[in-house]
Amino acid sequence: MRTMTRRAMRGVGLLCAAALSLTACGSSEESGSDKAVSTGELRTALKKGGSITVWAWEPTLEKVVDDFEKKYPEVEVKLVNAGTGNDQYTALQNAVQAGSGVPDVAQIEYYALGQFALGESLEDLSRYGADQFKNAYSTGPWSAVTAEDAVYALPMDSGPMALFYNKKVLDKHRIAVPTTWDEYLEAARALHAADPKAYIANDTGDAGFTTSMIWQAGGTPFKNTGTDVTVDLTGDKGVTAFTEVWQKLLDEKLLAPVTNWSDEWYKGLADGTIATLATGAWMPANFVSGVESAAGDWRAAALPQWEKGAEVSSENGGSSLAVMKAGKNKDLAYAFNEYANHSEGVQARIEAGAFPATTADLASPTFLDTAFPYFGGQKANEIFARSANQVPEGWSYLPYQVYANSVFNDSVGKAYVSGTTLADGLKAWQKAAVDYGTDQGFDVNK
Repeated sequence: MRTMTRRAMRGVGLLCAAALSLTACGSSEESGSDKAVSTGELRTALKKGGSITVWAWEPTLEKVVDDFEKKYPEVEVKLVNAGTGNDQYTALQNAVQAGSGVPDVAQIEYYALGQFALGESLEDLSRYGADQFKNAYSTGPWSAVTAEDAVYALPMDSGPMALFYNKKVLDKHRIAVPTTWDEYLEAARALHAADPKAYIANDTGDAGFTTSMIWQAGGTPFKNTGTDVTVDLTGDKGVTAFTEVWQKLLDEKLLAPVTNWSDEWYKGLADGTIATLATGAWMPANFVSGVESAAGDWRAAALPQWEKGAEVSSENGGSSLAVMKAGKNKDLAYAFNEYANHSEGVQARIEAGAFPATTADLASPTFLDTAFPYFGGQKANEIFARSANQVPEGWSYLPYQVYANSVFNDSVGKAYVSGTTLADGLKAWQKAAVDYGTDQGFDVNK
């Protein structure tokens, strides 16, 4: 599940306080052993006990920590909220660079994981057997935590996308729920014509949303193998598909110029002037807490498709738990990570409101049959789970995606406030990403 603070902080700022170079974000001297660790050795470590520190802002981990300590009374888990998103990443990077104060386990969002992995700050969990877990997780999260034969974290949750829509508003204007993005454009025109104060959606420019949409459209604008990086935000097919539709929405002023998580945004969702929201499956809890007055008006549907008849989705948001190489008790750290994200802790987090990344839970009748009173009793998890199984493989983020996202509004964002086109904005974003990567020692677009 994602909260207002987490979503608002996504992609803001730069990880390293100084410059991110190939050596600035970690040291080979901090690397752990490559020796395989058996289940028996983990049991021995748990019996012996000790203390580990977990840096995470996710509230559902509080119950997991309590349960873990009850099951393994010799282990003490210190759960520390060192900040949300970029605030924690900065503190974590500073600790890595200083060589002290590094936690044993850290929550890291999927888009930021590669930056720490490249800096050699994360333990490869394949030596604990985590490389055998591929089929236990849905495609998007598993792809995000792995690179070649390495497993850099275990998925905590996921954000398969859906289209949340105000049924009351669409029914009032006799507008069908769009099943393609072309239909979505037509629905936007019809709604705004019927009520000039109403918009199909809001958008002021968001890197996470843009990349998720490109992902769904079959795009792969970012590719990296080691220090070889490719950035293609001008010719990629997914980029082209997205810009063709979204540019029309911008040109025709069919998107509310309202920023997500603002008071105006919540008001628009509540009074129907913002009629749809394409985002991750972590959103329902935010509707319940922030748009209470519109309970019963909203529903969830599959994400509109770029091609009629297709069944393709995307991911938006989600976090992992990683074991830090500089941590003092890696065996206990991994044992906690596996408990939280692969065994008993998963159910505790689901019951507390998290959206799972585990395929078994996504297919569970209990999970699928859950009725959402806010959505008029709709079994929305059926839609979210189907979405999780429709995320295409092959997507990757830049190894410095945190930086790239931080400069998104300096380039693409201009298309929302000036005469700049999305295509020109994306071209400028590509140049910024290429220049930065080259300055940091990557071979970009060579």
